[in-house]
Amino acid sequence: MRLFFAEVAGVLETITAAVNSALQRARKHVDEKLPEQSQQQTLRTLGDVRLRALVERYTTALECGDTDAIVALLTADASWSMPPLPSWYRGHEAITDFLVRMPFQVRWRHLPVRANGQQAVGCYAWDEQAGAYLGRILDVLTIRGDRIAAVTAFIDAELFPRFGLPGTLPA
Repeated sequence: MRLFFAEVAGVLETITAAVNSALQRARKHVDEKLPEQSQQQTLRTLGDVRLRALVERYTTALECGDTDAIVALLTADASWSMPPLPSWYRGHEAITDFLVRMPFQVRWRHLPVRANGQQAVGCYAWDEQAGAYLGRILDVLTIRGDRIAAVTAFIDAELFPRFGLPGTLPA
């Protein structure tokens, strides 16, 4: 390990002690940012019945355009992002504003699914021309306790088959 630190120090044109110190600070910072429980532990603690109820309340609130119900499901510091778009929203006020301006302007239907070990929801937007709901977005939910701490909305219909979701839902 000393050889590694010495090599890094040489590349950075500094001393080995500075590299070691930076690594210690980085480890401390990462430890401080880690959640108390992994997402899998959180989902196991919540249990299937309570998780299913949480997701059902989430999808119902989205389909009804009920901002109060959505906010009630979120942690105080919740975030909503849509990679690769640069915009993201943090906190109840910002998320409410976003929902009212964008998603709540569309009629939606949803199907729950798991995505890489996390709870997710396939979001289907009404398409008048097709006369059906078309798969548009995969919302991956990060759960903390019994609340949603983050929604990561992947805007990519090509994801649906990868998670066993149909591309369309009937009217």
